[in-house]
Amino acid sequence: MGAKVLIIGGGGREHALAWKIKQSPKVSEVYIAPGNGGTEQIGQNVPIAFTDVDGLLAFAQKTGIDLTAIGQEAASDAGVVDAFQAAGLAIFGPTKAATRIESSKAFSKQLMHEQHVPTAEFQTFTDVQAALEYADTRTFPLVIKASGLAEGKGVVIAESKDQAHQAIDDMMVKKIFKEAGNEIVIEEFLKGQEVSIHALCDGKNAVLFPASQDHKQVFDGGKGPNTGGMGVAAPLPWITEQHMEFVQEHVVRPTLEGLRAHEAPFTGCLYPGLMIDGPDVKVLEFNARFGDPEAETYLRLLDSDLYELLLSCIQGKLNPAGVTWKPGAAISVAVASGGYPGSYEKGLPISGIKEAEKIDGVVVLQAGTIRRDGKLLTNGGRVLYVTALGSSLEDARTKAYAAVKLIHFEGMHYRTDIGAAAERAG
Repeated sequence: MGAKVLIIGGGGREHALAWKIKQSPKVSEVYIAPGNGGTEQIGQNVPIAFTDVDGLLAFAQKTGIDLTAIGQEAASDAGVVDAFQAAGLAIFGPTKAATRIESSKAFSKQLMHEQHVPTAEFQTFTDVQAALEYADTRTFPLVIKASGLAEGKGVVIAESKDQAHQAIDDMMVKKIFKEAGNEIVIEEFLKGQEVSIHALCDGKNAVLFPASQDHKQVFDGGKGPNTGGMGVAAPLPWITEQHMEFVQEHVVRPTLEGLRAHEAPFTGCLYPGLMIDGPDVKVLEFNARFGDPEAETYLRLLDSDLYELLLSCIQGKLNPAGVTWKPGAAISVAVASGGYPGSYEKGLPISGIKEAEKIDGVVVLQAGTIRRDGKLLTNGGRVLYVTALGSSLEDARTKAYAAVKLIHFEGMHYRTDIGAAAERAG
């Protein structure tokens, strides 16, 4: 009998994790809490919220789960990992204390300062008036961030004093990000290309994934409001070995050392978002989990057994030689509901996924979907991720966009330039 695995979350990232873990010959059953319309074709969806610590623990114990993997960062912040560890269950993901690297941008910036990790100049504020006065003394553009978890949306690039004041008021007074805006970070604007790095960590050791690039804005050419991510390309041809060595030695290693010094060793996926300008590398922020949609691209490229990798991290035995990659490149393209990232309709029928997956190298991973009466319907802002593996980024792009054209639901929209700049950027 193989292992039983529980994945916590319900988006495209969790569909990617379930899809990859199910390929392990050591895994017999996969459960996803709460999952989506795509995950139920791989395993069994479990209607438990990802912050329901007691409910998740009771389910894992009753079902005899051998390994749990956190997708959704709110689960780590809620203390799911701490509860599972206390009960002696194997779980991949950081403790609540280690999750502060993401859940408190103020803590994260302070840790970077202590560990000499290169990042933007910053100040943190809990007082509205002090924040307004500080913003007035800075040069623009200026970056204003809600310190707490805001699902990747709590960042404003203010081009003027008026925009800075508006952002501070929205976060600290109007509470548009709820408690996440009780404390804010104001920092200098960094120029360059934004790059995502993922590092699997076992508390002490880390193995870096290839560099990838998310496309945050909703429209082509990086225009329009920020989203949770409209697509990712990897690897990036212009990222050098020197860049990667710098990230390992000056970003990931000192951060893991700093977290251990704070008695919060980090086991899980550490995801530094970087700004790279020529040889210059600076950290924009840290996330304490697989990126979404980075995971949808990375797990198409990963050649290793994901179950074995996650288990080795939990056991403190991560072996860099055990992490291998397929040749070529991969891309994921988000197909979103009409109106996203604003308000949008739900419950619209989706067609064309089977036809799309007939294209060589294409897998459609689902995010905002639900199955009702045997029909697949939209149930979120980012509905699907069309992923493609190719011999090059250009080959992967060609396949992905051919597949996107076969999919249909009313009002759907997507960016047409995912990965187009990656070949020539830097």
